[in-house]
Amino acid sequence: MKDFAAIDFETANQYRSSVCSVGVVIVRGGEIVDKFYSLIKPVPFFFTYWTICVHGLTADDVKDAPSFPDVWAKIAPKIKGLPLVAHNSPFDESCLKAAFDEYSMIYPDYLFYCTCRASRFKLKDILPNHQLQTVAEYCGYDLTKHHHALADAEACAAIALKLL
Repeated sequence: MKDFAAIDFETANQYRSSVCSVGVVIVRGGEIVDKFYSLIKPVPFFFTYWTICVHGLTADDVKDAPSFPDVWAKIAPKIKGLPLVAHNSPFDESCLKAAFDEYSMIYPDYLFYCTCRASRFKLKDILPNHQLQTVAEYCGYDLTKHHHALADAEACAAIALKLL
């Protein structure tokens, strides 16, 4: 696969609609041609202790951030016609669908591919686990800012270019 958009969401709490940041990496012809990152004011607007521990974002970080529809209006033209790729795509796809539903937006049935599944299939006997940082390292990407949505999307793009 040479043309795709790698995407990663971070959430504020246990609700998938609570996306609080997004990272997108656009790949065309096997080359990264664009990157996008934004904070998002989540709905519902609260953060759990656990999510803060994971990604470090707090309510103060996103209190003035744009809403999901405003952020998606910037992303949609960038990814038009491209399949989406995520590491553990069921999570990111469910976040995207939940955010669309939260705002009564019409979901355009994006096609998702999963680099975690691809890793389990192609590297099953090679890696000790198939976590993003492990697979990224194997594929030559140094994921030093794990759980930053753009860094995770960049790692996913690097994996997809090697495995998909």
